[in-house]
Amino acid sequence: MEPSFLDMTIKLILGFFFLFLITRLLGRTTINQLTPFDFVSAIVLSELLGNAVFEQNVPVYFVVYSIFLWGILLVIMEKGLLKLKGLRGPLEGKPAIVIRDGKIDRKELKKNRMNLNQLMSLLRQSEVFSVREVAFAILESNGGISILKKSKYQKVTIEDLKLQEPPVYLPVSVILDGEVLEDNLQELGLTRPWLTNELSARGIYEPRNVMYADYLEGDGLFVVKMSGVKENS
Repeated sequence: MEPSFLDMTIKLILGFFFLFLITRLLGRTTINQLTPFDFVSAIVLSELLGNAVFEQNVPVYFVVYSIFLWGILLVIMEKGLLKLKGLRGPLEGKPAIVIRDGKIDRKELKKNRMNLNQLMSLLRQSEVFSVREVAFAILESNGGISILKKSKYQKVTIEDLKLQEPPVYLPVSVILDGEVLEDNLQELGLTRPWLTNELSARGIYEPRNVMYADYLEGDGLFVVKMSGVKENS
């Protein structure tokens, strides 16, 4: 029997909110650091919802129960991994050093089912285009790679040059989509007339002609005009 639109709509709405709730319960790190276990769990969860939506003989409460139960198991597992360190390795995987002291460790590559082309691709994604630059490379459990470059290829820092470290400021948005963010202006200690003068100096006479603008201490106002706005609009 084909599913009705009403049945599909109810199941999809319920599934959407339950999946959203589970995602919030699991936390943000699960999304950023997707492990093999998380990947398989996400596939199973999506299959549970997908199959239930298109099967009319599956009642709505079965959908709620299956997603809820699977979500509870995931939450229990995540909480358990925080407390039981011994489970982290088998379930999440361990980082592997694939380049050690500038030399590629073929055994580790083979153990992680990775070839040289895949390794080079990961290095290039980290803006490293030659193994000669790498002292150590660690394959993380989520499939990413962390790199420690050799000394001569590392970026020069302020400390290396023995310069005085300048203060760091956070840019604050003052206009978004033509709307002035009055609260942010107040927080910066700036005024609307000041903003108007700054825009006028750039040939912009209405905030609605600004797509984005932010203020950075020591660097002033940065403005992005709406497309099609001329200098003397």
